Amino acid sequence: MAGTQAHLGPVWTLGAMSGTSLDGVDAAMVLTDGHQIVEFGPDAYRAYSHAEQDVVRAAFGCWPGDAGVDKAAEVVETAHAEVLARFSGAEVVGFHGQTLAHDPRGRGTHQAGNGALLAQVLGLPVVWDFRSNDVQMGGQGAPLAPFFHHACARFAGLTDPVAFLNLGGVGNLTWVDPGCARPDAPGALLAFDTGPANAPINDLLLARRGVALDEGGALAASGQVDAAVVTAFLDHPYFFKMPPKSLDRNDFAGLLPAVAYLSDADAAATLTACAAAAVARGAEHFPRPVSRVLVCGGGRHNAAMMAALSAQMGVAVEPVEAIGLNGDMLEAQAFAYLAVRVLRGLPTSAPGTTGVAAAVGGGRVSRP
Repeated sequence: MAGTQAHLGPVWTLGAMSGTSLDGVDAAMVLTDGHQIVEFGPDAYRAYSHAEQDVVRAAFGCWPGDAGVDKAAEVVETAHAEVLARFSGAEVVGFHGQTLAHDPRGRGTHQAGNGALLAQVLGLPVVWDFRSNDVQMGGQGAPLAPFFHHACARFAGLTDPVAFLNLGGVGNLTWVDPGCARPDAPGALLAFDTGPANAPINDLLLARRGVALDEGGALAASGQVDAAVVTAFLDHPYFFKMPPKSLDRNDFAGLLPAVAYLSDADAAATLTACAAAAVARGAEHFPRPVSRVLVCGGGRHNAAMMAALSAQMGVAVEPVEAIGLNGDMLEAQAFAYLAVRVLRGLPTSAPGTTGVAAAVGGGRVSRP
């Protein structure tokens, strides 16, 4: 693997991501030296079947050795192997796995999926277990995309502070100063989870209507927001913690019971309003105002969510496609980028992104 040594230039790297919304596996290639993005390559998507989703969902909140974890890991590994095998030309793979439990101040963090197994199947070095080292060093272990967001802002030629907002199952914000040359430089980044995003809406629609999501936000747009639920939601202790901070998918488990008495449309509208309000509350922590908020993840397709954000944020709220990025693949691309940083001994998180005491690298490397 001479091509990944630090004195050499960019390499093609392949990253994969399976998020808490459990729709499927995103995979994408990036040409990078671990500092700059040179070029974006092909991408692919492999959906989870309903049966696969059921197996993985049953293991949410579980830790290694718990019942159901091995079955969930097998689903995750199979899906990743299938989609990653479609690519050629990569020198290394970044494999995030599927987060089942995240408790950085307690039991740690648990991503299902064995990178060593994937390395054997794919015949490529696989970088995986990105979060554990950060947690062991006192960090939150999340979010990990901010270093990539910094590279994206510089790739796009941005100069003013900007925010990247990922709306997956959980929402997270990255405040970026592209004027800083390095992501681990003091003041370059501030990142944290905002609160629940798509997960409660998806869970509501699955339970009540048997569908995976509120397509385009149409149901929410037809409903009325229950302001009392939103106000009570914003009293959650999480919103009074200073960032960096991170969430588990189940930390706001009380949100669905809070809308149980509402109609489908009003419940969807209220959960959407909660997600947007959490982002607006998070923006109060920005070191300096941003010129725009760039949205990635599935939530950017939700017109009701985007409208609620625009109303609350006071600046332009746009999908990341506005600066030439692919909002469906940003997290997969992030783990491609981070894999090269791990191989070259570069940090992948810093005090401003996870609260770790000092800039630290993470990830295990498994070779075929």
